[in-house]
Amino acid sequence: MGSTITEKILAKAAGKETVKAGQLVDAEIDVIMCHDVTTPPAISMLEDKKIDTVFDTEKIVVTPDHFQPAKDIQSAALHKRLDKWARKHNIRYYYKIGQAGVCHALLPEQGHIRPGEVIVGGDSHTCTYGAFGAFSTGIGSTDLAAAIATGKLWFKVPESMKFVLNGSLGKGVYSKDVILEAIRLIGTDGALYKAMEFTGPALADMSMEARMTITNMAIEAGGKNGIMGFDDITKEYLDGRLKGKTDYEVFESDADAEYCRTIEIDCSKLEPMVAMPHLPSNGVPISKCAGKDMDQAYIGSCTNGRIEDLRIAADILKGKKVAIRTLIVPATPTIWKMAKDEGLFDIFYDAGCVISAPTCGACLGGFMGVLAEGEKCVSTTNRNFVGRMGHPKSEVYLTSPATAAASAIEGKLADPRSYL
Repeated sequence: MGSTITEKILAKAAGKETVKAGQLVDAEIDVIMCHDVTTPPAISMLEDKKIDTVFDTEKIVVTPDHFQPAKDIQSAALHKRLDKWARKHNIRYYYKIGQAGVCHALLPEQGHIRPGEVIVGGDSHTCTYGAFGAFSTGIGSTDLAAAIATGKLWFKVPESMKFVLNGSLGKGVYSKDVILEAIRLIGTDGALYKAMEFTGPALADMSMEARMTITNMAIEAGGKNGIMGFDDITKEYLDGRLKGKTDYEVFESDADAEYCRTIEIDCSKLEPMVAMPHLPSNGVPISKCAGKDMDQAYIGSCTNGRIEDLRIAADILKGKKVAIRTLIVPATPTIWKMAKDEGLFDIFYDAGCVISAPTCGACLGGFMGVLAEGEKCVSTTNRNFVGRMGHPKSEVYLTSPATAAASAIEGKLADPRSYL
């Protein structure tokens, strides 16, 4: 029996010829992502154990993002603690305020993600990096402390599920709609501690930005990791971008690899999707929910705050006015500048949008767009749990940037296809 991509990467990291689902392995870590919420507790744990070293100053990437710029005294203290630690240990890749961005957009953009590697981060959406053929997963602060100190962690090798994306995407349908459909099909625990491997002709036509949207939300189905094979689109994104070592090893699943389940999705039949409150699995086609009044639109986050997403939104908003408050949040400073230089900010400004510095703030109900009681937000983020973006009695509706932009114009859930 052959092996999946995930099994091959973990076997390499554990120094073994092969591994199988359910096996426990000690794996070498290639990259650790640290941000301002989960890293300070990890730092405290290390200090309590009198551990004053890091395993490799070039394999740790640090950026404040969740509460940056600092929204209050407590978040300022987190930033101060992170800054002091990163400087003390001479962390080479420390993106401080001004260079900081939403972590899961920043690390690929800045060339820290390579195929075939094991990447962990103190954030559940670290699974994003699997779009590059890497094993990437989120961990808690305790495991983060252990990884920082030793460069190793143990894993149970996950079973793999295969998602075959057939057909091609129609007008107004995007990768966000694909992953919302996948989660609708299997539920929020349908891939619990499993590797979600995506393949198929529809995937082959997607950009790296679109692919990252899919792997970003693997955790919303309970997945241990999301992962995709390497191709020319992956290579083109990586060429000239990688920092540190520029070589990497590509793994592909064997033809006789074992999967616990295979799900096929005909992307040609998909409509724009909306995940209704209060679960990402509550997806329905826009034709079944259009017309529901909204109070806010949010376009940004680690799921859909990249330049491709902003271009999609701008194409719809150009020459229009928004009917509700609309927040545009580029995910990194580089994306912010690209949007500005391309004239997207003029479109957003003329439409009546608010344009923010890069931050995760509104996505987790921290700041920069918190919802009041009873308010409804159409959002390009990845979670719509109770109270996720503000008051426990507010509601979040997950969509693509196109659907969010169309809904902002109409002030209610709207089909983006009528604007394209």
